[in-house]
Amino acid sequence: MVVKKLINKVKRRVKKDNEVGARRAILEDLFYDFHSSRREVYWMNFIRGVFFGVGSVLGGTIVIALIIWLLSLLTDIPGGIGDFIQYVVDIVQQGKK
Repeated sequence: MVVKKLINKVKRRVKKDNEVGARRAILEDLFYDFHSSRREVYWMNFIRGVFFGVGSVLGGTIVIALIIWLLSLLTDIPGGIGDFIQYVVDIVQQGKK
């Protein structure tokens, strides 16, 4: 009984190892089909990183500009909230100079 459990456990382990190895081999084949050298992979990742960085900066700038513009529209709110918003907008605009 103990031997059967041990044999079944070994069978499952071998089957799992074979599946993992086969998956790894397929992924490596796909990778090397698309990229013939590591240099190409590094170059592609570098270019992708540059575009990601530029896009992040550009997107952040647009979002901050929209927030400041929306806040400037809200400066006419009575009750001190408008004064606070105007104060924030003035501080941000002074930082630009």
